[in-house]
Amino acid sequence: MDRLRDISLPARRPVDSVMAARRADSFGKRSIKASSKEYALRLAISMTDLTTLEGKDSPEKVRSLCRKAISPAPVLDRALIAMGAAPVPSVAAICVYPNLVAVARDALAGSGVHIASVATGFPSGQFPLDIRLDDVRRAVGDGADEIDMVISRGAFLAGEDALVADEIARVREACGPAHLKIILETGELETLDAVRYASDLSIRAALAAGPAKDGEVFIKTSTGKVTPAATMPVVLVMLEAIRDAYRETGVRIGMKPAGGIRTAKSAIAQLVMVHETLGPEWLAPHLFRFGASTLLNDLLRQLARLKRGGYAARDDFAEA
Repeated sequence: MDRLRDISLPARRPVDSVMAARRADSFGKRSIKASSKEYALRLAISMTDLTTLEGKDSPEKVRSLCRKAISPAPVLDRALIAMGAAPVPSVAAICVYPNLVAVARDALAGSGVHIASVATGFPSGQFPLDIRLDDVRRAVGDGADEIDMVISRGAFLAGEDALVADEIARVREACGPAHLKIILETGELETLDAVRYASDLSIRAALAAGPAKDGEVFIKTSTGKVTPAATMPVVLVMLEAIRDAYRETGVRIGMKPAGGIRTAKSAIAQLVMVHETLGPEWLAPHLFRFGASTLLNDLLRQLARLKRGGYAARDDFAEA
């Protein structure tokens, strides 16, 4: 590898874990009116990255996923339209392995749904850097709008901060026009202090690679393969890092909690936390995403209950 570039590393900011836990817990206790709940459910659907990252993934499974991404609930749509209500929105993106990006590109053509691809040796990140960078370039070349990379957690925990920062900067350069989401794998970082420093380091390194517009860089909790992942205290600490970065740079960094968010109630609590920590500007798919495919059906069930007065069966909405 070439000599590490000289990236200014951030100061370490200790986190009061007790206060973070208390504040994070408070966001799940807000009272939400029915009209606001419908808005939140629709917003959460529009922020979802519908994901399949399994060894048995196939082109047909991805095509099925794309159909659901474009129209998450056709039966519910017909009922909503009959009531004079808007149909269910499309999700923000689908997320697949690089070798299936071209399949998704063809299936989503003209839909407005973005294509995200995990790269850089997902989920371990334990590949040589040149292979990880080629992985990124290939995915972007095949049509990926967004790249979800994983940081080198072993290097981070060993204190090789400059190496981690250099790799993030190189991956962002390899993304070209695609947006970058940087996965910290918070379940392996052990402390909120480490989560805060990894967030600050990732943001600093990504911006060192070149100017960024709002939402061109995200930080993300997890690959979804390690627990715990998107706990409320972890997400709060990452949101606070984004808030402080905005105050310092004027750039709005995006946030993607992933792993363990399965219910509409937990998703709405996350949205409340975003609103109160970062402000309403971040309540948009270009700045906030959910990496939680199992969440989508519960969002749909809750929306159906609000509009039709009764819960839909769990199997009323296809998994893909």
